[in-house]
Order: sequence, then structure tokens, then C-alpha cells
Amino acid sequence: MNMKVIIIEDEKPSARRLKRMLDKLGVVVNEMLHSVEESITWFKNNEHPDLIFLDIQLSDGLSFEIFDIIHIKSAIIFTTAFDEYALRAFKLNSIDYLLKPIDEDELQVAVEKYKELKPQNQNVQLNFDDIKKLLGNPLEREYKQRFTTKIGQHLKMISVDEIECFYSENKGTYAHSTSGRDYLLDSTLENLEQELSPKVFFRISRKYYININAIKDIISYSNSRLELKLNSNLNQQVIVARERVRDFKLWLG
Repeated sequence: MNMKVIIIEDEKPSARRLKRMLDKLGVVVNEMLHSVEESITWFKNNEHPDLIFLDIQLSDGLSFEIFDIIHIKSAIIFTTAFDEYALRAFKLNSIDYLLKPIDEDELQVAVEKYKELKPQNQNVQLNFDDIKKLLGNPLEREYKQRFTTKIGQHLKMISVDEIECFYSENKGTYAHSTSGRDYLLDSTLENLEQELSPKVFFRISRKYYININAIKDIISYSNSRLELKLNSNLNQQVIVARERVRDFKLWLG
């Protein structure tokens, strides 16, 4: 079956991984989009696809905002890290949903399900208003307010307001505080993605999550990257990865 497929996913490594998995299934991905704004522009200027792999939460808002502006009849397979949101969305008539990290076997099942349903239903209709009402807004969900770290025989609580950034080093994850101290956490940057408010924290690279309130200065750096200066003294360069610069600027805006 020839079909036009696009991926809408703000985390580019996740989008590339999904594309590789689809390639193995013989499914050609025609385009990868990474934000609400970019997707709206693309839909206005291109023929709409047969199938969309759609992340619910993008860096600049909910992906449903795309369809407030664009009328679309494409089939949709939701991809999300939020189990409760995915399950509710699935109960409406989407083709399927995939929980991150996406499993290859589950992806294959979802693709086969689409191929079976497509001849019977050329126009998959979704009521995004109903979906949004059911999901609520994940950007307004409850996020972690404090972290606990062990110092000797003592446990110390650190408020997220005291944390300028999180970073990984030597297989450990650290919180850098406004006082300039670094605390080892029992977590990973990947886990932090689900625990930190996207309004306040942004993952600028594989190594760093930055608190927007901690940014003192932004400087142009080599290869179209940006260097950030934080309010406190972090004894290392904080660089926005080239592939994250555009989304970082949207986040700042």
C-alpha cells in the first residue's frame, strides 16, 4: 500500500528513532515536523498525508492546536509518554496509540491496523474539541515541586525553584542550585522529562535541562548553536544543541 506518512514529534531523537522503525516496516516517512507552528505552516503548503504519527505535547503547545487552524482528514496514531492521556484519546476513534518509548512490535500492529481500516474508511474523522476536553491540558498538570538528595547520613530537600539546571555527568544526574552547589539525584534526565514543567524547564541538549529563570545571557556560538550564561557559577559551558536552537527560541518566546 502506497501511503503518505508524517511524524509530528518535538523530540528529534524520538522522531528519528520512530522513522528508523517505520523504515524497517517498509513505511516511508515523507516529513518530520517538530512544533505546532512548523506543522501549521507545512499543512498550509502541502498535500495532507494519509497517516500522522502525532505526539500530544509539543514544545510550543498541544498538537491539537494545529487542528484548530487546519481542517484535516488524515488518520492519526497518537504517540505519547502520558498513559492516561493516550488511553482517553484512544477511546475516541483514532486508529491507535503508542506509549513511549515505542515498542517495535506494537508499532507494527498499529501500522497493520491502519492498513486494514483504511480501505473501509477513507476519511477518519476526529473531534479534537472532545479530545481536548477529555485530556485536559498536560501543560497544566501537577509537576514535581521538590527533589531529595542524600548528603552523608542526611536527606536534603531541594525546591525546584532553587534549581537552575539539571545536567548529566559520569553517568550521574545532578541538580545545580542557585547557591552554586551541585547535588547528585537518584534519577535520569529522561525521567525528568515527565517530572518538570515545560513552561519552566527546557532540555537544551542531551546533557542539560535549564530553568528559564536562571538564564542571565544568551550568546551566539559556533555552528549555529547558542551558549547560555546562568545566574550562578556553573563551572562548564552550557550549550544549546544545534537541533534544539529553533525550539529553544520558540520556548523563550
